[in-house]
Amino acid sequence: MSNIGHTIYDVRVFKYIGRPILYHKWFNMDAKYGCDMRGMLSFHILWILSRKSMHGEQIAEEIGKRRGSKPKAGTIYPALKDLKTKGLIKGRKDGKTIVYVLTPEGKRTVKYTSEYFCRAFGEIFDSRKRN
Repeated sequence: MSNIGHTIYDVRVFKYIGRPILYHKWFNMDAKYGCDMRGMLSFHILWILSRKSMHGEQIAEEIGKRRGSKPKAGTIYPALKDLKTKGLIKGRKDGKTIVYVLTPEGKRTVKYTSEYFCRAFGEIFDSRKRN
């Protein structure tokens, strides 16, 4: 845990927020330039699971809707395993699939990291709304 401002944050998730954002050309979006937000994957998974329990394919589809490309299984499942190992999510069997849910620690982590995210990036979103 880390104390940022007056709130305690779980640094296990911040390492994902802090990864470099790579600038590259998007070939599936009219050849415009953009950012590869790979460093946000674990935070994004936690945020999605804070809305509703899902299995891995559903999580990948939700991420795909938001960022324009669906992450492959080789990207999603290692991230899910890492979050599970850290005690932030747990899986429960539903037939042949595993449905992932947040643990109480995962819920706290989403709350604190969302507050941090809004403080760190909120001005960017506010300025886009004004333009």
